[in-house]
Amino acid sequence: MKKLIKEIKGYEVLDSRGNPTVAARVILNDSSEGFAISPSGASTGAYEAHELRDNDKSRYGGKGVSEAVTNINDKIYPALVGMDCENQTKIDETINSLDPTESKKVLGANATLAVSLAAAKAAANHFKMPLFKYLGGVNATVLPRPMMNILNGGAHAKNNIDIQEFMIVPTAQIPFSENIRKCTEIYHTLGSLLKNYDITGVGDEGGFAPNLKDDETAIELICSAIEKAGYTTDEFKIALDVASSEWYDSRDGFYYLPKRQKKLASSELIEYYANLTQKYPIISLEDPLSEDDWGSWKIMTEKMGSELQLVGDDLFVTNATRLEIGFDYRAANAVLIKPNQIGTLSETLEVIRLAQKNNYSTILSHRSGETEDTTIADIAVATNCGQIKTGAPCRTDRVAKYNRLLMIESML
Repeated sequence: MKKLIKEIKGYEVLDSRGNPTVAARVILNDSSEGFAISPSGASTGAYEAHELRDNDKSRYGGKGVSEAVTNINDKIYPALVGMDCENQTKIDETINSLDPTESKKVLGANATLAVSLAAAKAAANHFKMPLFKYLGGVNATVLPRPMMNILNGGAHAKNNIDIQEFMIVPTAQIPFSENIRKCTEIYHTLGSLLKNYDITGVGDEGGFAPNLKDDETAIELICSAIEKAGYTTDEFKIALDVASSEWYDSRDGFYYLPKRQKKLASSELIEYYANLTQKYPIISLEDPLSEDDWGSWKIMTEKMGSELQLVGDDLFVTNATRLEIGFDYRAANAVLIKPNQIGTLSETLEVIRLAQKNNYSTILSHRSGETEDTTIADIAVATNCGQIKTGAPCRTDRVAKYNRLLMIESML
């Protein structure tokens, strides 16, 4: 029996920040179906695919997505009905053909991604296969190393810390379940160490959000938590998501750290990172420089790229064209993968393949506005990307991805 798309339905649902986002259900002619939800970002790159919002202040403060849902029901559904669900590339190309803009401003990447992922899930269900195996085949065998966010600042927290994410990264090649157990123990140990500090709660991604003397104090507390949990900084390293595009002023080329009220030139910021990485067990820096500061990225990569993972998120926005520019500049050596930055599964997989072909590391990532959808866990395993960011072991929208990976581990 052919696996043809019979019905597509869009929905307006809520993300982890209480804002609307888009979900889609794809049903095949054999009643197999797939359901997927697009996440939403709080700290977004300027070059990301467009997240379509209604801008109707009478609904959800203007953040409603009813127009994106209508696009699914009235534009995408008629174009895909009767199509073979196994041909993911053709499905995504057809979706993209409906929108003449490069950034999906007409349909909205939140609409296109939900349908694209739901179609893949429907096909996997037709073949009675888990999604990771359907996408990755016999090569889908490697679970990613967790980059667990345990302390939040920047745009993800209402505290006085400028760096957006502080993560712990296990170095041991041991089962995923063991790494998760150890990361979780460190997370809870950090919580006990922070009892004497002014904590504003947890951030968007579940990490603790304390007010501290400075950003270095956060790193020192994490090092203490690693040791008090019974581990060493040889076993667990630190990764930072700086999100420095939030600091950059293109008018004068300086970086303004809003919470510390500091002004730094690119060269001063690079020197700051060099000092941090010499002093602390830091192995990865994400978006240490702005998405528009290509020249400084090149300088930093030449200076520090042999010793550190330098990750482009806002720099590359899961976009093959921008990644190619990065190759030309020799900027960064790793790319963060967020499917909603580009808007379809096929384009996401293209960027992962391109990065891996050019020896750039790849990291599957959640967004600040997440949902119970666990697709990124399956994509991480399907592509052997090796690393995943999906927050703290705190909020269900984050924990759902860890639990999915634990289930995949049991299958493998």
